Amino acid sequence: MRAIRYDHALDHYLTDVSTPEPPCSEVLLAIRATGVCGTDVHLHEGEFGPVYPLTPGHEVVGEVVEVGDGVTELTSGQLVAVDNMVPCGHCDNCQRAQPAFCRHLRAFGVTAPGGFAEYMVAPASRCHPVDDLSVDTAVLAEPLSCAIHGLDVLELQPGSDVLLLGAGPTGLILTQLLHSGGAGRLTVSASTPFKLDLAASYGADETVQTRLGPDPESASKLHALAPDGFDVVIDATGSVDAIGHGLDLLRDGGSMLLYGMASEKAKLPISPYDVFRRELTVKGSFARSYGFARAVRMLRTGRVRAEGFITHRFGLPEYDAAIRAVRDDRSCLKAVIQP
Repeated sequence: MRAIRYDHALDHYLTDVSTPEPPCSEVLLAIRATGVCGTDVHLHEGEFGPVYPLTPGHEVVGEVVEVGDGVTELTSGQLVAVDNMVPCGHCDNCQRAQPAFCRHLRAFGVTAPGGFAEYMVAPASRCHPVDDLSVDTAVLAEPLSCAIHGLDVLELQPGSDVLLLGAGPTGLILTQLLHSGGAGRLTVSASTPFKLDLAASYGADETVQTRLGPDPESASKLHALAPDGFDVVIDATGSVDAIGHGLDLLRDGGSMLLYGMASEKAKLPISPYDVFRRELTVKGSFARSYGFARAVRMLRTGRVRAEGFITHRFGLPEYDAAIRAVRDDRSCLKAVIQP
């Protein structure tokens, strides 16, 4: 089979490798689509803990083509979305109900072969049947489950005045979750008009277009919307400048959720006195825990809509173009690779 392979950061190539056979309790999947996200860009650059040699790709939808011994819950021909994180269940963090921090985590596309290939194997227990969904909808299950975990961490109080910075794929997923999940008012701020239009269609009450770099005009608009500050600010950009601006836009006693993934080397200047005096809360959200089944359910009921997300499609030989599109092309909302 063909697969993308990295031997170290920035060094990727398309190669032929042996098609794996599913061990006991696992299944062999023919990949139907794998989403490309900002995490894949970080992995491309050697961040986020890749284990080499690596075939990346963690937002996987595939068709079961072979089942290993002991698998009874899945059959050949079923379409499944893959929860790519397999915790050991025994380490101290797993015992504390924190599987995302498992000491022995097996993460497809990060520490184990993922979905930028024609086939991959995965435990049957991590494969969620999605025969009733289109591939374009099912491929959002993994990023949606991460967004659900973000709101679990945030513990949003109903009726909160919320500012969301960023309208990429996760920003637009969060828009839908916040709209149906308790925000009293939701403002989305981003730089790309068509993404803001989608945010409005998904439930944002206010949208504010920003420019790259210093932007006093949009800052003034946001201050005017909430003169005393927002109850909650969520950053879905990973931009240090955006995070700093978001902290300034919090009301006294407000909370900020860092959801977007910044570079590992990025540093944020924060005034400890300001956090102390104003009783600010800053939270982080990493990956997910216990959200995948909920994500599939929300896609199934239409609580989270998928239309308008996928803007770019690539084959395996076009992997480099897919990474460039996600990293640099402002017309790209969601890219997928379809082997």
